[in-house]
Amino acid sequence: MKVLVTGGAGYIGAHTVQELLNYGHQVAVLDTLELGNKRLVPANVTLHQGSIGDAAFLDKVFVEEKPDAIINFAAYKAPGESMQQPTKYFENNVAGLYTLLDAMDRHQIRLIVFSSSCAIFGTPKQLPVSEDAPRGPESVYGETKLMGETLLKWYDKTRGIKFSALRYFNASGASLNASIGEDWDHTQNLIPLVMKAALGKSPSITVFGTDYPTRDGSAIRDYIHVVDLSIAHVKALEQIASTNQSTAYNLGTGTGSSVIEVVELAKKISGIDFKVEYGPRRPGDPEAIWADCTRAESELGWKAQYGLDTIVRTAWQWHSTHPNGFEDEK
Repeated sequence: MKVLVTGGAGYIGAHTVQELLNYGHQVAVLDTLELGNKRLVPANVTLHQGSIGDAAFLDKVFVEEKPDAIINFAAYKAPGESMQQPTKYFENNVAGLYTLLDAMDRHQIRLIVFSSSCAIFGTPKQLPVSEDAPRGPESVYGETKLMGETLLKWYDKTRGIKFSALRYFNASGASLNASIGEDWDHTQNLIPLVMKAALGKSPSITVFGTDYPTRDGSAIRDYIHVVDLSIAHVKALEQIASTNQSTAYNLGTGTGSSVIEVVELAKKISGIDFKVEYGPRRPGDPEAIWADCTRAESELGWKAQYGLDTIVRTAWQWHSTHPNGFEDEK
């Protein structure tokens, strides 16, 4: 299958490109490179630099590449930032998506895997979170992902575009051979920022919120290894291609870890007692959330293989060998 990966020069996108190649698919990448890095795109994969919000650009790429399917990672994804810059998130994550879907319709492309998020659920009323849990986004980011799923539902009904919406929890870690990792200059995710503090590239790591009603007062999240997540995208694509049925899955490990537990494990694995500071809760951050992944396991034949220890170890291996990020790839 020929797959166009939008946002394929970003963290999760680049890992998914690698898994698509491992599974024998042909791949092209579309990315603005605002947050992505061209060094993450394999030499044998064509990179088209531009935005999913540019209809003429999409027409040009689709004519040139003739993809059978799209995997869409082209979105902003920081909940805190989304509360400060809502227009930025609605323009890209929502308007950009329907521009992409309209282009797909014009070019008769009928398959898309959509990067959704557990942020559509907000603070859940019951744990773990199943696919049928009530939606209640608590950030503009989460709302844009929920709106994206709504768009997909109606483009399925009106245009026959089949989708798989993958609501993943906290993507973390790095490739097992330390060849690909997360750029800490373009993320607000906990683990790369912890590594940045451990390597002395920042003075400390801040734990936001110590008064949550959790076992140690810090927020609890379901950290899922990026390789596990990437494999799920390939399986979801192959599923909708074979069944022609739209789907949605929650992707996590089914286990919640607190922010303080992640920090302490990072200290243990790195062997560095870096400075930790404590701050107030951030708006848009639910107190605790982790996934019920039984539907993905039974229908996709997918289950996370790597736990928090592997996540932190691979992140440490990547960041400690790339202390200057992608500048070390020159």
